[in-house]
Amino acid sequence: MAGLIGMAVNRMPAAEVQVSADLVRRLLADQHPDLARLPVEFLANGWDNELYRVGDALVARLPRRALGAQIIKNEQRWLPGLAPRLPLPVPYPERTGVPGQGYPYWWSVVPYLPGVPAAQASSFDPAAAATAVGGFLGALHMPAPADAPANPFRGVPLADRDGTFAANLALLASQGGRGRVDQDTVLRMWAAALAAPGYDGPPVWLHGDLHPGNILVNDGQVSGVIDFGDITAGDPASDLSVAWMLLPPGCHDSFWSAYQAAGGRADDALRARARGWALNFAIVFLAHSEDNPVLREAGHRTLSIVLEDQGGPVG
Repeated sequence: MAGLIGMAVNRMPAAEVQVSADLVRRLLADQHPDLARLPVEFLANGWDNELYRVGDALVARLPRRALGAQIIKNEQRWLPGLAPRLPLPVPYPERTGVPGQGYPYWWSVVPYLPGVPAAQASSFDPAAAATAVGGFLGALHMPAPADAPANPFRGVPLADRDGTFAANLALLASQGGRGRVDQDTVLRMWAAALAAPGYDGPPVWLHGDLHPGNILVNDGQVSGVIDFGDITAGDPASDLSVAWMLLPPGCHDSFWSAYQAAGGRADDALRARARGWALNFAIVFLAHSEDNPVLREAGHRTLSIVLEDQGGPVG
């Protein structure tokens, strides 16, 4: 959830290398000279990468620290093969770059995808979003090869998050009125999610960090899915938690129908685990939302939807 956390708190790790529009121009001239005449302008930066518009249709994505450099390599290796089968645009690398001009990392040129993150959109059509995102995940969640990137935090058994869940809930309880939740209800729901049968299928491809900050909306419609830096394989439940983070309960049936129509396999156990992941993320958001209204709102909204979906109290 680094995207949501960083977006509001701005506690961004220091850059390990300096990136600039001039550096991007020099790298393009050296490695992709047919793009060298296009205008280059700073677009945005996150924890791991800086983004620069290259003309109207492209974005240069350059790691600003070593961790981002490994993420770029994962995207370069896997996204070009996955993108053609996905029903929503993704920023797959159209061009790749290598270290040069004093810059030490591999880098990418990806398509520019219009839109704003759903977390920041003033409004969007939730029914259409349910169909679009459910269908996207159904197409993505196909068996992955044995050498798919590993991720110790996503796609793993929900029980692996039990210790951090308890720690975050305790932190939330220590924060007084701002962090007040019905802990008895939350713990009962968490125990029910842990009791659900575990995943026994093949590891499937996962986005790894799918939340409303990584789903683009343009003119009220979902227009793309971004930030595949945590791409991995495993139990699809962690990705599917996005249903509770993005959609009202009345749209969940459409989400699951679209997921299955696109090839995803769903049952009651998967839904229970996915709901548990959503509960986990809600508590993460709330426990770490000091001076962070975006994160706090995401936590309250997700917890409210999880409780409503369970038939529990909403507040």
